Amino acid sequence: MTQVSIVPVGGLPEVEPGADLAGLLLAAMERLRLRLSETDVVVVTQKVVSKAEGRVVRLDTVTPGSEAKRLAGETGFEPGHVEVILGESVRIVRVAPRVLITETRQGFVCANAGVDRSNTGGAAQAVLLPVDPDASAAALRQRLAQATGASVGVLISDSFGRAWREGQVNVAIGAAGVACLSDYRGARDDDGYQLQGTVLATADELAAAAELVMRKLDRVAAAVVRGLDVRGEGNARVLRRDPALDLFR
Repeated sequence: MTQVSIVPVGGLPEVEPGADLAGLLLAAMERLRLRLSETDVVVVTQKVVSKAEGRVVRLDTVTPGSEAKRLAGETGFEPGHVEVILGESVRIVRVAPRVLITETRQGFVCANAGVDRSNTGGAAQAVLLPVDPDASAAALRQRLAQATGASVGVLISDSFGRAWREGQVNVAIGAAGVACLSDYRGARDDDGYQLQGTVLATADELAAAAELVMRKLDRVAAAVVRGLDVRGEGNARVLRRDPALDLFR
């Protein structure tokens, strides 16, 4: 039976635009005497990735348009906040009090286009999703490998709601060096039944598991999942359902 461990990596300073995120993570791991190995998966919160990449907006510098002002009345958000959400979206899916479900420029369908107001480094600031989370994961993986000699997997995680269940879970929005899907179709169970539609979102399972030690308010920016071999060359784009196959969009 496989035994899995998840090690929280905390103690990072406030991440500023242009920061060497890999260096900050490695310094934190050094303080923990945590040495990376080849099959480890490093799960990093989207927020610190976005901050390092400069994906931060001061809302008091945003001029809202008429659509943002209209939607602010429906949602209860500040008009500038709505303007930023619209700027990160290609279409609106649903509007309700305190939430705008949109499709983002990256292809995600999520609340408020992933625009985050918590732990942003300032009350007037909002943090946006990385422009290309898979590219961000690949770059971080390369830096960690250069520094440690271990080609670890890297996941960038963010908390998403779910259409049919209460509560949010962390999912992988960016990935490098991880087989993001486990496809069991064609395999047979103990009774001989051939599985028809079982494809597990391994990367999302890892992201959700890592959140158990990262927590929302503890300011733990990363975690290392070890004990599994999920190496692969996939990316998180494979987790996005083709709109042609989406029965609910």
